Amino acid sequence: MNDCAMLASNIKFKRGNKQILNIEQFCLEKGETMALIGINGSGKSTLVQVLALLLKPDDGSIFFHGEEITPQKMLRFRRRMALVFQESLLLDTTVYNNVASGLRLRGFKKSEIDARVMDWLKKFGVESLASSSTRFLSGGEAHRVSLARALVMDPEVLFLDEPFAALDFPTKKALISEFSDILKATKISTVFVTHDPHEIPVMANKVTVLEAGKVIQSSTTQDLFAHPVNDYVAFMANAIK
Repeated sequence: MNDCAMLASNIKFKRGNKQILNIEQFCLEKGETMALIGINGSGKSTLVQVLALLLKPDDGSIFFHGEEITPQKMLRFRRRMALVFQESLLLDTTVYNNVASGLRLRGFKKSEIDARVMDWLKKFGVESLASSSTRFLSGGEAHRVSLARALVMDPEVLFLDEPFAALDFPTKKALISEFSDILKATKISTVFVTHDPHEIPVMANKVTVLEAGKVIQSSTTQDLFAHPVNDYVAFMANAIK
């Protein structure tokens, strides 16, 4: 498993008496973009939050580039990841200040902050909004700023929990296409949760199917179509076509 950017082994997570996750093994390979799919309640968002170190599993181990993540190393590994939620959750300040906030907290010099912030705003086509208040952004603009805020930190692993779900179709289509090109260029190891099958062929190298908190199949989209392991996976695969 030397090619895994993140490896989760024997992960168990409960809420009350209900078993939410029972993951024997999950591997996100270096440089790949993985779609995480499954019906509502299958454990997708919970798995993302466990991998992003926001939730502590009841059992199991998580490895980052082969090194086990322990409580003592938690902050160091969190700094090498980024997570984008469905809602943009922007600060009530300017676009520039939102994207610069994480770099400031880590003590970057102003000149480097300026360069990195404007570079990512330009990549997402919102550099002209740098001095604008986030209060007046459209949904698509807010999502672009949210993605820029995550990527300006130069994460090695990126998690996306249905980041495009709230957007109208034309805005979503344009942003997904642009973002897919960015992921291919940067080769950031990425997991994204989605209920929209149209996102998968554009963005994903691999698809992992969850059911009742378990990984049922993890493969390329083509292999998912050709060799679904059961009827549930076949149903999910047909939705992508």
